[in-house]
Amino acid sequence: MPFAMIDGQPLHYLDQGQGPVVVLGSSYLWDHSMWAPQIDVLSKHYRVIVPELWGHGQSGRLPEGMSSLDDLARQTLALMDHLNIDCFNLVGLSVGGMWGARLALAAPERVQSLVLMDTYVGVEPEPTRLYYFSLFDKIEASGSIPEPLLDIIVPIFFRPGIDPQSALYQQFRATLATLPRERLRDSVVPLGRIIFGRDDILPRLHELDAKRTLVMCGDQDKPRPPSEALEMAELIGCSHVLIPEAGHISNLENPEFVNRMLLGLLRR
Repeated sequence: MPFAMIDGQPLHYLDQGQGPVVVLGSSYLWDHSMWAPQIDVLSKHYRVIVPELWGHGQSGRLPEGMSSLDDLARQTLALMDHLNIDCFNLVGLSVGGMWGARLALAAPERVQSLVLMDTYVGVEPEPTRLYYFSLFDKIEASGSIPEPLLDIIVPIFFRPGIDPQSALYQQFRATLATLPRERLRDSVVPLGRIIFGRDDILPRLHELDAKRTLVMCGDQDKPRPPSEALEMAELIGCSHVLIPEAGHISNLENPEFVNRMLLGLLRR
């Protein structure tokens, strides 16, 4: 997997397959491997590119002076320029959708289709913003994500009925438990504060092309409930799909359904 120097830091990304380009924007706390079921299917027909968030996977630390999700959108466009890619399809889950919507608003001529998954582009409701910021303070103070915090954070990403002994659940928990102190301090925590301290772009959603936009959400997503997805879809005027038997990381909890929806949209 290659790197591109963006804003003075090495951005790590997967680049697999040939054909029209599909960019996959990942969730906070996950690396490119969260998209494994989609990469496997889509790369047979498309060129799939998955940039890793700063401080995630093998990407470098959060660049100096980075302060908003608009920076993530701009940096992804810089990666596309680096790869000489003019137009692309964009699928963003969670924070991937937050910066993905901003990218589509900033460069509509370059985004052929946009899928917003398990995401919300309004401000974080104040009670949850304060709650997440208190978790960041605890992580910063301890220099790790200790067991009691893992017990809080890990379940957020999955549907309530998931088996906590499943490989998917345990693998994610183990990844978070081994995050190094420097990466948490320099990248993961400050990026989290940018994500959950974001500004509101709901008033701009009507500017998106409704015919080329799809909003999808796990029917059991706790941090980004289906009501938020419906609100965004109505503001855009686009189609809205609930992903059955899925929580926040819906693409991993119901990959067959998600793959079918993505392939259908891309073929259109």
